[in-house]
Amino acid sequence: MQVLTSFILAAFVGYAGAWYLGMVEGNFALLLFLATSVTGVYWVAERFYFLPQRQKAAQALEAEALKRRDELAKLGIVQDVDTVAEGKNRILAQPWWLDWTAGLFPVIIAVFFLRSFLFEPFKIPSGSMIPTLLIGDLILVNKFHYGVRLPVINTKITEGTPVERGDVMVFRYPPKPSLDYIKRVVGVPGDEVAYLNKRLTINGKAVTTVALPEFFDEDVMRYFKHYQESLGAHKHGILNDDDRPAFVPGADEFVFKNNCNYTVEGVVCKVPAGHYFMMGDNRDNSLDSRYWGFVPDKNIVGKAFFVWMNFGSLKRIGAFN
Repeated sequence: MQVLTSFILAAFVGYAGAWYLGMVEGNFALLLFLATSVTGVYWVAERFYFLPQRQKAAQALEAEALKRRDELAKLGIVQDVDTVAEGKNRILAQPWWLDWTAGLFPVIIAVFFLRSFLFEPFKIPSGSMIPTLLIGDLILVNKFHYGVRLPVINTKITEGTPVERGDVMVFRYPPKPSLDYIKRVVGVPGDEVAYLNKRLTINGKAVTTVALPEFFDEDVMRYFKHYQESLGAHKHGILNDDDRPAFVPGADEFVFKNNCNYTVEGVVCKVPAGHYFMMGDNRDNSLDSRYWGFVPDKNIVGKAFFVWMNFGSLKRIGAFN
């Protein structure tokens, strides 16, 4: 078992190292599922086989020591070096290969359950959601809000709350599902979403915006036009960059692209059933549905709702819309 366990642990370390170095495309959900499964098998084996075997050996040692004492007593020898307690502790102690598998199972399964069904942490890597979310924000995502999904295969097993316009959603990036993206939902199934001349219209009705003081982006040391936008019950900030054109340059080929009409003014799209149209709040600095298309329901990860840490600014901690 030591050799087998060494091989399994080496495989996990090798995969993690190759992922870190960019040699393979990692899948943390799959890695966590495999770690939970493997350590779970060891935990069951420890509880029902290895531990009983060690306990049996410890009892045999104790019985042998008692027998030896009786034999010495018959010879009139009443003193004996007591090494039984130390020997039992050594026998009952988990070997290293069980300590690194069965011993870690309770922690790993707790992480697996929390991450798969309740809340998952993410770090904001880009400025596409400025001013709502800043680079370096560490956020929490509610994994059950839109319905509980089985890990790895992402199959929905409960319905949950329907996706609403204005929700900030984490999802698997359609062109490369191994990547997680975060954007705001601006169109739900059946909506006609138009983004023309940098104004958002849904089903023929312009989305309400209110001008705010200019926003200073410290990362690029520039001011941008800043507005408050209202999508349903959500009121949030958006940015516009006057130096960027209104049209969408270099849109990819994607499923249901024929639902979209691109012009020099922007784009108009009809959202197909079971899909969503996503946009970043930093409207002129966001690679979103305008470029790569609609997000299918099966790609949903969860609803982002809370900044739990930003090491550059503790004032960032709190809920957001």
